[in-house]
Amino acid sequence: MELKEKLQILADSAKYDASCSSSGSKRKEGSIGSTAYAGICHSFSADGRCISLLKILMTNCCIFDCKYCLNRRSNNIKRAIFTPDEVCQITINFYRRNYIEGLFLSSGIIKSPDYTMNLLIETISRLRHVYHFGGYIHAKAIPGASEYLLKKLGSLVDRLSANIELPTESGLKLLAPDKNTRDVSKIMQYVKNNKSKNYVPAGQSTQMIIGATKESDYEIMQKSSQMYQNYALKRVFYSAYIPVNQDKFLPSFTIPPLTREHRLYQADWLLRYYHFKVDDILSPDNPNFNLLVDPKIDWALRHFDLFPKEINTCSYLDLLKIPGIGVTSAKRIIKSRQYFQINFKDLAKMGVVLKRAKYFITCNGKYFIDAKIINAQLVEKSLILEETKPNLVKKEQLSLFS
Repeated sequence: MELKEKLQILADSAKYDASCSSSGSKRKEGSIGSTAYAGICHSFSADGRCISLLKILMTNCCIFDCKYCLNRRSNNIKRAIFTPDEVCQITINFYRRNYIEGLFLSSGIIKSPDYTMNLLIETISRLRHVYHFGGYIHAKAIPGASEYLLKKLGSLVDRLSANIELPTESGLKLLAPDKNTRDVSKIMQYVKNNKSKNYVPAGQSTQMIIGATKESDYEIMQKSSQMYQNYALKRVFYSAYIPVNQDKFLPSFTIPPLTREHRLYQADWLLRYYHFKVDDILSPDNPNFNLLVDPKIDWALRHFDLFPKEINTCSYLDLLKIPGIGVTSAKRIIKSRQYFQINFKDLAKMGVVLKRAKYFITCNGKYFIDAKIINAQLVEKSLILEETKPNLVKKEQLSLFS
C-alpha cells in the first residue's frame, strides 16, 4: 500500500477522537519545531485561531470489538499500519511545509497493549532522537500496558491521554467488554503521581462518548468532577455519539446529540473556572440540561430570587454567577470599581454580554433600559427569543450608545 493511501485511511480513522486539544510545553532550544519560544499553543488560541496538529492512528487494526467503534475487529473495513519511519517522515515533511505544528498519535490495539505501546514508543523516540523533532507531541496511552512502558512514553511526549470512553463501568461492559475503567484509572493515577517538566509536562486529558448509553447529564458531570479532583486532568472531552455501526445495544437515533455535547462543555467550563459545583447545576431531581439555554442561565433562572446583583458592590464570586459575565470581564469590573462607578456603557466596553446580563444586574440601583422583568419564565422566553433573533441584539446595542 502506498504511503498516501495509508495516510488517508489512518487520518480518517483518527477523526473520532476529540481529546487532542492541548497546550504547549518547553523543550530544548534549537530543535526542529520547538514551540515554546514562538509562543505557539495547540488548541484554540485567545484570538480564535486553530493551531494544527497532525492527527493519525498508528494503525486501525484492533483486537478489541467495541460496539461503537468504526475500527472494531468485526468490521469489514480497509486496514493499514504505519512503520515508525513513515510517521516520522510524514510529520517532518508536513512541519517543513508549515501544514502542522505538532503531532497527535493514537492507535488501535494490535496484538496486545504492550506491543502497541512499544510501537508508539519506537516511533516517537525516533522522531525525537533521530529526526530531532522538538515540537509538540500528544500520544494516546494504551490501557493495560505496563507501567515501565507508560514511563518511557510519558518521558517522550508533552501530553498523554487515556480515554475513559463511557461514563460508567456498566456502560463500558455493555459496549466495550474488552475494556475496564480500572486500567484507565491506573494510567491517570500514574501520570498524576509522576508529572514533572520532563514527564508529561502539558498534563493529561480524557474523552467520554455521550449518548451511546443512557447515563444522565448529572452522572456524566459527576464522573468528570471526580476525575478532575482525583487525577488533576487538564481537560475532559465530550464526544457526541456518532452512529457508525449497527448493533442491538446501540441507540437507534441517526443525528448525533451535538447540543447536549455543547451543554456539557459549557457546564465543564463552569466547574473549572466559575467555582460552580455539579450539584449547583444539576441534581437527581433535575438530571439533564435545558437544551434551550446554557447551564449558567438555567441556574440563574432557577435561583432568580438571588438577583439582581448590583455591579458596583457585589463580590467577584457573585459576578461569576451572572449570565453574560465571564472571568475576564469580572476581573475588569473588580479593578475598575476602584476608580469609578460603573454604568451599562462601561459594562459593554468591558465585554459583558448585556443581552444576557441585563435581567440579572443593576448599575447604581437601576436596571438596563426596560429589563426589569420579575418573572423567571418571562426572562427565559426573552433570552431564548434573543438567542434565536440576533438582529434584536444589534438594535439594542445601537440604542445603548444613541
